[in-house]
Amino acid sequence: MKFGGSSVADADRVKNVAKRVIAKKKAGNRVVVVVSAPGDMTDDLVAMAEGVTDNPNPREMDMLLATGEQVSIALLTMAIEHKGVKAVSLTGPQAGILADRFHTRARITSIRPTGILDQLKKGRVVIVAGFQGLNPNQDITTLGRGGSDLTAVALAAALKADVCEIYTDVKGVYTTDPRVEPEAQKIDQITFDEMLELAGAGAQVMQPRSIEVGKKYNIDIHVRSSFTEDEGTLITAEVPRMEDVVVSGVAYDPKQAKITLRSLSDRPGVAGKIFGSLAEEGINVDMIIQSAPESGKNDISFTVARGDAKRATKILGDISASLKAEQVVVDDQVVKVSIVGVGMRSHPGVAAKLFQSLADAGVNIDMISTSEIKVACMVRESDGPRAVRVVHKAFGLDKPRGKTR
Repeated sequence: MKFGGSSVADADRVKNVAKRVIAKKKAGNRVVVVVSAPGDMTDDLVAMAEGVTDNPNPREMDMLLATGEQVSIALLTMAIEHKGVKAVSLTGPQAGILADRFHTRARITSIRPTGILDQLKKGRVVIVAGFQGLNPNQDITTLGRGGSDLTAVALAAALKADVCEIYTDVKGVYTTDPRVEPEAQKIDQITFDEMLELAGAGAQVMQPRSIEVGKKYNIDIHVRSSFTEDEGTLITAEVPRMEDVVVSGVAYDPKQAKITLRSLSDRPGVAGKIFGSLAEEGINVDMIIQSAPESGKNDISFTVARGDAKRATKILGDISASLKAEQVVVDDQVVKVSIVGVGMRSHPGVAAKLFQSLADAGVNIDMISTSEIKVACMVRESDGPRAVRVVHKAFGLDKPRGKTR
């Protein structure tokens, strides 16, 4: 069971989580719980760091940010024990979660759950701090935004759990963000592949890396509300569906930036140096466009998370002389709108319908990328919400569908 920050935002909500955990335990389950930091505590800690320095040491940021989850695990353990049920709290390192060397965005390398299993054998509910692990230098490190999802799914895989339940402040996964499109519909079931594409395209219900782990180890993930008993959305390997369900959802990612290197020398190795330098610093690149060469020069544009844009620009500035680039341009007024669905594999004309719906709404497309089950478009930030609404309607996602979804 994993509970997000909104689920443990105050004492009453912590008590509510304790009640749900105890009910699961009394139903005969061995229970491991992962929790995030309370409410907006992580954002508050980041703001505190920024008030001290505009360039915080990544190791010390991890030391700071990891404290949020430790507040949650201690309070939840207290609340459960107050009800007469044995429980114990463990930090990520205490739970045996090992990670790589990249501070603030580490990846889990392995899990040694011996300590958790020992506590389960003693009949205790085990409460684990999400979002954190231990790196090879024996330093605590964090797993990036949404890292508690990753902690939960990875622990479910390591412990061979029956299911991983992700409790949040929404009722499940929707056809798009309900805050952008009020007619969004809850999806009852969705495949790992579709959810991975939606999460990677900006849907914020689940962290993409957690879906990757779920798919790799075939761990069913049930996304549901902390505040109701209703069924949520089951993320699983295969989903029966109606023939007309071509697109499952529209993702919206407002936290993107486009970087363009102008007038690069058109020679072998340039792209490798650009993206290799970014990869060395753990910066993920999404869309990439390279223009046709002209007079021995071309442009390369690509997108990164908006929070990585400043760092990426500095890296590119450091190597731009060797690349013979005339200019590095950053545009942080773009957003990504994507359609996702396994039904797209067997239905021609899906991309054309997407492009036409945007054209009819007067939305210009800046960049395009595709996969077998996704088409993503970069548009101006001011057009983003309108683009989501028109695309959502164009594919009939505003209408309720049967349980085969």
